[in-house]
Parts: sequence; C-alpha cells; structure tokens
Amino acid sequence: MPAIHIRRANHDDLAAVVAGNINMAQETEGLSLDPVRVSAGVGHLIEHPELGHYWLAFCGQTFAGQCMITTEWSDWRNQPMWWFQSVYVVPSLRRRGVFSALYQHVATEAQTQGVRDLRLYVERQNQPAQATYRQLGMLHSHYDMFETVLRSED
Repeated sequence: MPAIHIRRANHDDLAAVVAGNINMAQETEGLSLDPVRVSAGVGHLIEHPELGHYWLAFCGQTFAGQCMITTEWSDWRNQPMWWFQSVYVVPSLRRRGVFSALYQHVATEAQTQGVRDLRLYVERQNQPAQATYRQLGMLHSHYDMFETVLRSED
C-alpha cells in the first residue's frame, strides 16, 4: 500500500467528504442522509474554518478517509479541546493505518496549538471503532451524552 498522507480539505474535496459522511451515517446508524443538505453543510464548514475543518487521508492519489475537527472551549481549564467528528475510512482500506495516521496528524497539530484534550463520541454498538480508539491510547470517558433536538430536519 502506498504511504498515507494527510491534508486539509478544500472545495475540490466536497464530493469525497459528502460521500464519506453519507456512507458513515448509513453504516454506523442506519441513517440515509440527504445529499443536498450534507453538501451544503460540508461546504459551509469548508468556507468557515472558524467552525471546524476536515482532515483527509490519501493512499497515493486515492481518497482513504476523513475526520472533522471542531473546537470546544473549556472555561475550567482555560484551554481548547478538539472533537473528532465525521470519522470515515474507506472499507477496503480499513485496518491499514488510515485512521491512525489521521489521529497522529491531528494530535500533532493539537499539541502545537495548545489543545488540552482530543475527544470523540462513538455509537455504543460500534465495537470495531472503539477498539481502534483504545489502541491509539484513548480512554473511555466517564461522561454520557444528552441532547435536545430543537428543530427537526426540513
């Protein structure tokens, strides 16, 4: 397999990121996402890096995976925390170090920018992903997640 290289997403990557998000939602949650809505959401994030950004992994010239990073500010710690979201690796390239490369790249970037923690949430049933996160040294948090849906999807 060719070496894995990581770079930030740009507008030319819109279709690949949208496809990754749609595939990830179907695979992990059984959700069928609206491609038009997802495309608008991905495009908005690419245009507004203050909200977050995508990192893409490539094996040679082949798209291999992605993750989105958003920032949370911790007033208790007076430091930022980064959240991994929209994590997706092309099925034929799984277990070949793609997410590990993304994770290591993000961790290095986070350290240079003074980020305190890297966090993510994962479906309780997604045991393969949880095993990968543990292998990278991530720990299961003591927090549970709650949410209130204020607006249904139109």
